[in-house]
Parts: sequence; C-alpha cells; structure tokens
Amino acid sequence: MSLQSNRLKEVALVFFKLGCFAFGGPAAHIAMMDDEIITKRKWMSREHFLDLMGSTNLIPGPNSTEMTMHCGFEYAGKKGLFVAGICFIFPATVITAILAYLYVKYGNLPEVEPFIFGIKPAVLAVIASAILKLGKKAIKRTELAVLGVLVLMASLLGLNEIFALLAAGLIGVLYYSLKSKLGSGLHSFSPFIGAAALNSLLVKISSAKLFWVFLKVGAILYGSGYVLFAFLDAELVTRGWLTRAELIDAIAVGQFTPGPILSTSTFIGYQLSGFSGALAATAGIFLPSFLFVLILNPFIPKMRQSKVFGYFLDAVNVAAVAVMLAVLFVMSKETLINWQAISIALLSAYFVFGTKLSSIWTIVIGSFLGYLLISFF
Repeated sequence: MSLQSNRLKEVALVFFKLGCFAFGGPAAHIAMMDDEIITKRKWMSREHFLDLMGSTNLIPGPNSTEMTMHCGFEYAGKKGLFVAGICFIFPATVITAILAYLYVKYGNLPEVEPFIFGIKPAVLAVIASAILKLGKKAIKRTELAVLGVLVLMASLLGLNEIFALLAAGLIGVLYYSLKSKLGSGLHSFSPFIGAAALNSLLVKISSAKLFWVFLKVGAILYGSGYVLFAFLDAELVTRGWLTRAELIDAIAVGQFTPGPILSTSTFIGYQLSGFSGALAATAGIFLPSFLFVLILNPFIPKMRQSKVFGYFLDAVNVAAVAVMLAVLFVMSKETLINWQAISIALLSAYFVFGTKLSSIWTIVIGSFLGYLLISFF
C-alpha cells in the first residue's frame, strides 16, 4: 500500500473516531483535534494549527468541520481534505437521520439527558487543556497578550466573535504598520428538550429546493447555533415548511448529537422529504465549506511569510484562543450548577491534566458518570 493510501486511511480513521465522540460544540471539537492531531500524531506544528484555526474563523461555515478539512489537506492532500470532512460529518448525519426517522414515525425523541449531562462537564476539562496549549503558542509577545485580554473582555460583554476576530486582526496590522514606520520611537505594550408531537402535516419539498436552501445557508453562515436557528427560521418557518416548534426540536438534535450542529440539516431534510431530502439538505449545507477550505488552504503559508499578514494571523490566533476562553467561561457557568456536574468536571480535569488520558476517553467516562449520578443519586 502506498504512502498516500496509508495517510488517507489514517485520516479516515482519525476523523471518523472524532465524529463519533465530538460532543460539546466547536471549542470542544478543536480541543479534541489538537489532542489527536498535534499531541499524539504530530501531523503539523501547533503554530501552523493555530494559523489554520485563526483563518478558518474568518470564513463562513462550521469552523470545527472546516478545521478537519484543513488537517486532512495538510496530511494527505486534496483527497485528504474530502476524506477528513466526510468522515467527521458521517457519524452525526447517520445518528441524526435515525433520530429523524423515530421523530417522524413516533412523534418524539429518545431520552438521552443523563448521558449528555455527564458529557458537558467532561468537555470543560478538554477545552481548558487545549486553551492552555494553544495559548502558549499564540502569545508570542506582550502586546498579543494584551490584545487577547481585550478580546476576552469584549467576548464576555457580548461582542460577536467574528467582529472580535476581525477587529483583532486589523489592530494587529495597524500596530505592526505603526511600529515599522516609527521604529524605535514606538515601544511594545508591557438542555435537552422533552418529547414533542408533530404539530403539522409534513410538507413534501423537492430535494432540489432543499439543496438550494441549505446551500445558501452554508455559504453565508457565521457564528453559533443561534445564528443557524435564525437563518433556518427565515428560510423554512416563514415559507410554511416547518413550524417553529419542529425547528426547535431539530436544533436540539444537532446540539446533543456528536459532530457539527449543522447535522440539523439532515434531520430537517428527512422531515420534509424523506431520505432523499436528508441527503440533499446535508450536501447543500456542507458543500460550501469544502470549497472554501480548498481555496483558502494554499494561501495560509503565503500569508505567514508576509510580515503584515503574519502579524494579522498572530493577532487573529490569539483572539481565537481568547474567544475559546470566553466560551469556556460561559459553558462553566451554565454547566457547573450542582455537585454531580462539579464532581465530573474535577475528575475529568484530573484525567486530562494528571493522567494525560485522551480527550475521547475522558468524554466517554464523563458520559457514563453522568448516567450513574443522575440515575442513582
């Protein structure tokens, strides 16, 4: 078997495994990738991983899914890009399609809250570990540390993460330009939702229409699941294709299944047009990400070679780590609300920082601990 074939096989196995256990949203997905790709397999330097992460945050689409594509591209070329992306998306879409079938057939969703309860605090430890490792590489100079603190404060105050990243990059370029011009005259700065019955008759929508609607969403989507909800509300609820209650159920499925929340598209596609609709919606919403990464990836090393763009990347990278820290803070406030969650979080922190247990096993153990503590205490 050739080197390229071996690499493609490794890419497929790594990202399929991540796709099966990647709970917790983009910050957790990035943390798990850092563990699997950089710490364990050393496919690239952490500095380059940061460059990919920073630049990915500036393009539309699901950031963590696009990072899988970047990593596959770096390790196994263009084929690796597609293999990584598809293998990461595949488990979530299959699980979501099964849930969609059960929802359409029986009018409710399975009870999985005990398992999800344990995953959330375990994910906090995984994210904290990644922030520590990425932060060490991102904070190259004192002024970058100051910039990171400013972005963290702005994020906690509610500033949109895309604006925060762009502003940080522009500030970095401006600072570099002034520093270059002035020379030595300028010194550095020292829940899960319950089962719900279908409230309306399913509207059979053609697969072509579904593909087009979700292609538009995938091409312009920035931000969190709340932004996705707003787009889908405008595209689907206002057309009368779904009720808002059905859309909320679909978003919930995307939240508690592994992998990208955009697997919501699979659930909605199945609701509206069966299996063909699920395929069309899924293909439509993820296709732009494959194209964006394919176009962007070759330019990132060239950006790093440029002094001006290099400083832009440095500023965006430290801002991206600051945004992850803000996400960790908010998630901690929402998650650590009782002794069971705090216990799982502390034990997970011991696994991650003390025993160096892999992020995937930490999340699996957290899930079962959640089930035990909720069911028997």
